[in-house]
Amino acid sequence: MHRLALDNEMSRAARNFGLALPTVEATKAEELDVAFASAVDQRADAMIVFGDYLTIFEAPRVIALAAKHHLPAIYLLRQFAKGGLVVYGPDIADLFRRAGDYVDNILKGAKPSDLPVEQPTKFELIINMKTAKALGLTVPPSLLDRADEVIE
Repeated sequence: MHRLALDNEMSRAARNFGLALPTVEATKAEELDVAFASAVDQRADAMIVFGDYLTIFEAPRVIALAAKHHLPAIYLLRQFAKGGLVVYGPDIADLFRRAGDYVDNILKGAKPSDLPVEQPTKFELIINMKTAKALGLTVPPSLLDRADEVIE
């Protein structure tokens, strides 16, 4: 988990709700155990795992450490859904489809520098109920209704 707090904006938003948002970093696989232990020492109630190279490459281990420390976590990418609690992030398949449009335009003569930079427009919410039960959490029905996929 490269960062548990994205930037000052997230920290400011957390303060507005009366919450502390500690940052825990790991830049190498060997630092993951220490990072999770640090989160527990700081009394983290949950965590946000961003999709950087380390967390993606070490996804099974990150999921296992979150479970070991009973830390509910939200992840950015679908590959964390199998054992992670919640995934909320861009629909990668949709991004690849949209990238095909860019390729098509370039092959038709458009200059890449003339094409607009786009943000993701389709996001997916995946909830793993097996993980929720293992953590002793109840997921509100209203959230389950909004989920694109619920893993039983």
